[in-house]
Amino acid sequence: LRQEEEQASRAGDWQKAAELRYGCRAEIDKEIQLAEQQLEAVKPTALLKEEIDEDDIARIVAKWTGIPVTRMLEGEVQKLVHMDDRLRERVVGQDEAVRLVSNAIRRNRAGLSDPDRPIGSFIFLGPTGVGKTELVRALAEFLFDDEKALVRVDMSEYMERHAVARMIGAPPGYVGYEEGGQLTEQVRRRPYSVVLFDEIEKAHPEVFNALLQILDEGRLTDGQGRTVSFRNTVIIMTSNVGSSTLQQHVPIGFSAHGRDAATASVRGKLLEALRSTFRPEFLNRVDDIIVFNSLSREHLVEIVSIQLRRLENQLAERGLKIELTEAAREVLLKEGYDPVYGARPMRRAIQRLIQDPLALKLLEGEFREGQTITIDAGAGGLVFGAGLPAGTAPVRAPDDALAA
Repeated sequence: LRQEEEQASRAGDWQKAAELRYGCRAEIDKEIQLAEQQLEAVKPTALLKEEIDEDDIARIVAKWTGIPVTRMLEGEVQKLVHMDDRLRERVVGQDEAVRLVSNAIRRNRAGLSDPDRPIGSFIFLGPTGVGKTELVRALAEFLFDDEKALVRVDMSEYMERHAVARMIGAPPGYVGYEEGGQLTEQVRRRPYSVVLFDEIEKAHPEVFNALLQILDEGRLTDGQGRTVSFRNTVIIMTSNVGSSTLQQHVPIGFSAHGRDAATASVRGKLLEALRSTFRPEFLNRVDDIIVFNSLSREHLVEIVSIQLRRLENQLAERGLKIELTEAAREVLLKEGYDPVYGARPMRRAIQRLIQDPLALKLLEGEFREGQTITIDAGAGGLVFGAGLPAGTAPVRAPDDALAA
């Protein structure tokens, strides 16, 4: 339009030039100005940024390498100060265990721990189903923003003398030399992680020689001669040593009277059992030996709420709410607790009693968007019901409805 206006002016066609300048071009300028205003309005919520900053680069590097380079950015200090509270959101009834683990992490972050050793090393003792594995997962998520930052080693696979080669890799000339070790290769690829040695007492004594080097020097040499650093890992070992002692003093996995498994006498007997099983030089290199408490009824009620919160979040994405009566929660407490496995069956109970029938009802279109689904205890089990807002459409679940 500007070119046409200039051509009209040079040709002396002043009427056409005026029409272009004050007519067509003026309207287009207004449209451009309006579009620019709309663009400025959506910039704060745009998915892509025109410029990147240090935080963006840090997040990308962390995603590529698995190294949390954003750890000590602004706000991280406060996060560490309140680490206990964050872990207690997932781990119930284990305040002493949470405190000891948090203290070790804070010592490392403050630069007060040995830089040549792992961030922390612990032995977890206690009955099954009381939160040992959940604390490990919560710790991985807290430290590295990812539950998958967890290297799990089942020590029942290392009961033979030659199994050490599987851990660090076969020496040159042997089958599997190029593959690397099952432990060293995982840590080499992801140096910032939580390493879990499950049922440590089942490992062959030769395996402990490798563990001594990890605990004392924070490194291990694999079969190819490469030095793998464990200085940015948290080492956690679980053991069933002394489980018979726990059974004699406290009901397994659940305490009807809220008694504490980690009393001084029980702890003393557990430590005695550990000393008779493991060498002193191994135990002396561990930062803390943590005895997990059995769970009281109040703890189990809180675990039910935590498990249901995940279901509530899934339903909220579909515009639905869920409410359980006290009677329904009592049914879950009864069905989700096992005297042998503690609170471990609770997730399966919620899936069997709530998620499975609820998924069927959603697929059938029985519930509609905006409803609050109420669950109560009936004669034949849990009963589902909800009020129906007017003018709403049935909510039909997708193919992966309520995947656990």
